[in-house]
Amino acid sequence: MPHDRIRNPFSTYTKCFYFAASTLHSRLVVMSRNLFTESEYERRVERTRERLREEGLDAIVVADPANMNYLTGYDGWSFYVHQAVIVTRERDEPVWVGRDMDGNGARATTWLSEESIRAYSDDHVHSPYDLHPMDYVAGVLEDLGVADGRIGLEMDASYFTAKSYTRLQSTLPDADFEDATLLVGWIRIKKSEQELEYMREAARISEEAMLAGLDAIDAGVPEYEAAAAIYDRLIRGTDEYGGDYPSIVPLMPSGDHTGTPHLTWTDRPFSDDELVLIELSGCRHRYHSPLARTAYVGDPPAEVRETAEVVIEGIEAALDAVEPGVTCEAVEKAWRETIAQYGLEKEDRIGYSMGLGYPPDWGEHTASIRPGDETVLEEDMTFHMIPGIWEDDFGVELSETFHVTATGAEPLADFPRELFTI
Repeated sequence: MPHDRIRNPFSTYTKCFYFAASTLHSRLVVMSRNLFTESEYERRVERTRERLREEGLDAIVVADPANMNYLTGYDGWSFYVHQAVIVTRERDEPVWVGRDMDGNGARATTWLSEESIRAYSDDHVHSPYDLHPMDYVAGVLEDLGVADGRIGLEMDASYFTAKSYTRLQSTLPDADFEDATLLVGWIRIKKSEQELEYMREAARISEEAMLAGLDAIDAGVPEYEAAAAIYDRLIRGTDEYGGDYPSIVPLMPSGDHTGTPHLTWTDRPFSDDELVLIELSGCRHRYHSPLARTAYVGDPPAEVRETAEVVIEGIEAALDAVEPGVTCEAVEKAWRETIAQYGLEKEDRIGYSMGLGYPPDWGEHTASIRPGDETVLEEDMTFHMIPGIWEDDFGVELSETFHVTATGAEPLADFPRELFTI
């Protein structure tokens, strides 16, 4: 695409929008939820700029909505169209780029000044005019003086498409693009006290939702009724605060399908003598605290009871192994050696770093609790540990979200670790 087809971020249209919006911004800024102090956002951005310098990058285009939120506070269901946050080595504030109708959402939820909110016109969306939002992003990068620099891209982010990449390449031929998918993710891995508080609040919602789901399950009850009970509690939250939509829907394989962990509910009724797995997460200001438990409708057979006991013993051994200075693989080893005593093995990872998230995932895609991961645990990291045993004919899972403290693992939820019988 010819360079002159790029819509300049300070075109006549944009200037008009900029000045018209500046007055509106003064009214909308009071709507900002102030979930974190501005100084906390500034620390996050400065750490990102430090990483850019360490990697020899002039800028990064952040497309993961969780990373966008982390750096700016932006929160909206707008990730189905192209959007980004741009951080450069030289500029103190990030720049939010999104659809013009979402610009007021940026004003309402971020800490950014008006000049750091750039919106592209609607003719860029699903355009029949050979326009693409990355044309506008390219114009912003040019305006920021990095069009011929080394620019990091989140190449493996869920909402950064192949066309986004090729469009940036064609519109900025002098730029050197590098994969920086996990640059912000590794910064997020250690949580602030306010982030931990939101995760603890999410854990209270998880407890309520799990209890609601277990109470709803019974022979003859359609699976969707249990899902509805869970969703009701996920949104209603607790008596003190409500919940947000989780990044992953409640997962509820049952009956013959409990050997497959990622199935959702159907309209079939629960039956006597069958297992039900429930994995869910409360969400508070986009922060999660996943929780998984297993239930049996009827009297569980010995094999199921024994497997559940092994899973519980294994997760407790793994949690006991958690402390600052040990590696992720050392924690997994405690689990593996425990279940090996009973002739069981599990090849999959048993946990991952997580917290802030948007669909389709609450994971951070960085550290995993598995063999070969030599990430050293540090205080204030958070993980979801979910060491299930999934056989061909049935599965048992139980999980805990935990915080790495100075003395060990702090499970965020307070919920019995047992096989529940209905």
